[in-house]
Amino acid sequence: MIKKVVSNIEAHKKVIDYFEANSVETVVRITNLVLQTFEKNNTIYLCGNGGSNADCQHLAGEFVGRYHKNRQPLPAIALSTDSALVTCIGNDYSFDEIFSRQVEALAREGDVLWAFSTSGNSPNILAAAEVAKQKNMQIIAFTGRENSKLEAMADICLCAASDHTNNSQEVHELAYHIVCDLIDDNY
Repeated sequence: MIKKVVSNIEAHKKVIDYFEANSVETVVRITNLVLQTFEKNNTIYLCGNGGSNADCQHLAGEFVGRYHKNRQPLPAIALSTDSALVTCIGNDYSFDEIFSRQVEALAREGDVLWAFSTSGNSPNILAAAEVAKQKNMQIIAFTGRENSKLEAMADICLCAASDHTNNSQEVHELAYHIVCDLIDDNY
């Protein structure tokens, strides 16, 4: 067990080292886009599956609620939180459309789609990104694997460069918490 614990810690350090060496400017670019979006009274729409879905809900809470300091609420919506809507779309259309239909119905030009996909190839995330492109929205992508379809569609992509979902999600959480910290500095 000790070897397994150490192995997991080493894998975590490796992706964090990669993140530090390759993604600092990307985090700044993401923060600037998010700030511009909020300054124009536009909304951040977040989508992801599984653990990435939990990250979307967490991040929306940091924006609408607060991160470290009390400040005005900032408009962010996790597209997975309305279970009746998600299951309606999944049942009446398909699971691949659970996010794209919401982007089509709710989002407008100037809004941002923040899409999480550790594979970078989740069909329902790609469908949402496609609708976002059609609406002239910008797309922030958080991926795990390099050279994914989502990365190619995104305006800004933070790639954890890991084949392991858990390590990618660890990098994603660190990155979006840094973005939240930087947002707090501006509000």
